[in-house]
Amino acid sequence: MANGKFIAYYRVSTQKQGQSGLGLEAQESAVMSYLNGGRWELVESFTEIETGKGANALERRPQLRAALEQCKKMKATLVIAKLDRLARNVHFVSGLIESGVEFMAADMPHANKTMIQIHAVMSEHERDQISARTKAALTAAKARGVVLGAAGAANLKPNIEERQQAAEEFAGKLKGVIEGMKARGLSQRAMCDELNKLGIKTARGGEWSLIQLQRVMSRIAQGINVVR
Repeated sequence: MANGKFIAYYRVSTQKQGQSGLGLEAQESAVMSYLNGGRWELVESFTEIETGKGANALERRPQLRAALEQCKKMKATLVIAKLDRLARNVHFVSGLIESGVEFMAADMPHANKTMIQIHAVMSEHERDQISARTKAALTAAKARGVVLGAAGAANLKPNIEERQQAAEEFAGKLKGVIEGMKARGLSQRAMCDELNKLGIKTARGGEWSLIQLQRVMSRIAQGINVVR
């Protein structure tokens, strides 16, 4: 159960998304679900609307900087909906930890600072891998004579959409299993162990890890269509 004073930080990536509230309501819901129960007080909330691009995160995120300063003044804990709402940058997450402000993510409520750093490392690695695969795909397409630019993007779109659909279908098939384990009170690590013991493979046919489980759970939480 949550206890003490909390300051919430919400972030959306574009002005359009900020005006529409897209993504913001889901973040607020996740934070309130985490705080449900216990003796807690949400003393203030900060909402950031920015692109997420650039070198210095705190300079680009005045609301985050203000939230951290307020946490120090009030001895409060910074709470966010998802770790990637802060950054997929190891250097930035390390700096946040060194700031002395206690913070937690509603999607990783039991994670300590070491686990959060590991998550940031894996997220940054995943981002770099996606970038590398995209560049390789574009290079290969160009070598085959595919016209890049707007037309080139159109050539890659069906493949991207196909992968997205496959991921959603896979998560949908596991929805009942995962919700059943959650109802039994299993931790995410225990869920991974049980899935592996049952011989249930990941979408790529491998063993389950926390990050892979969290990706599937995230898709389920976003209200995907269950495909059976």
